Amino acid sequence: MKTNEINIRDPFVLFHEDRYYLYGTRSETCWGEADGFDCYVSEDLKDWAGPFEIFHRPEGFFADRAYWAPECVCIDGTFYLITTLGSADSKKGIYVLRSDAPLGPFLPYGKRLTPEDWSCIDGTLYFEGETPYLIFSHSFEDSPTGDMCLLRLAKDLSAADGEPITLFSAAEAPWAKPVPFAKEEFGMDGDVYFTDGPCVLKHPDGRLYMTWSSWSDFAYAVGIAVSESGSILGPWKQLPVPLYPANGGHGMLFYDAEGKLFFTLHTPNDKYLERPVFFPVNTENGLSLEK
Repeated sequence: MKTNEINIRDPFVLFHEDRYYLYGTRSETCWGEADGFDCYVSEDLKDWAGPFEIFHRPEGFFADRAYWAPECVCIDGTFYLITTLGSADSKKGIYVLRSDAPLGPFLPYGKRLTPEDWSCIDGTLYFEGETPYLIFSHSFEDSPTGDMCLLRLAKDLSAADGEPITLFSAAEAPWAKPVPFAKEEFGMDGDVYFTDGPCVLKHPDGRLYMTWSSWSDFAYAVGIAVSESGSILGPWKQLPVPLYPANGGHGMLFYDAEGKLFFTLHTPNDKYLERPVFFPVNTENGLSLEK
């Protein structure tokens, strides 16, 4: 199938052994009960085989909803799927699934990474030296300013190794705006911001760039935060102009087979119509999309 036939949110690409593996949130089950994750495989980012189901909810497994934003990384030949999971009886959190192959089958691994009493979504891994960190969104249900947080992990990714800290809040970004439907959809008064979809890249200029999503003047959008120190600890500065200003979000950066940097996100941000798209990225003077 072609890229525009794939109906997922939150696309994530793993390039492994000359193939691209595309993971994401199933659009059809995003907002209700859910039971699994899929993957698509390509050699050219244009024609895809799949979907291949890589995880299916085991009998008795606690999570029955919020199967969101799977991100697959390969470490020493083992594949780890960092993902959001939720249930009617617990707050959404970040968990790990593990497999010996990029197409699974993946099985639950380790402990819940984020605090039990926090509602957390959209985890991504970043290694600073040999130390693994989880970057994730402390969701607006708990944190109306929209906090992006950091948590050190055990070296085997099986559990947290410390307490989370806040890197920045969506309210700090000039382009981010309160969601206009907070009262109608969530019953929340006042300004409510959200963060989601973090992706961290070490830029050739030595700084760290984080793409992340929130609401803008023009709906769902992607912005950029920069750590000029080059450390994941920041401090983080918000760039004033969004990378992708409207009707698309939850993107990530990856290198193709030739070493060219690409950005993928889903658009439109309309229920059941989402598709992944791919843009080459220009790294001169920061990050910009080549359209």
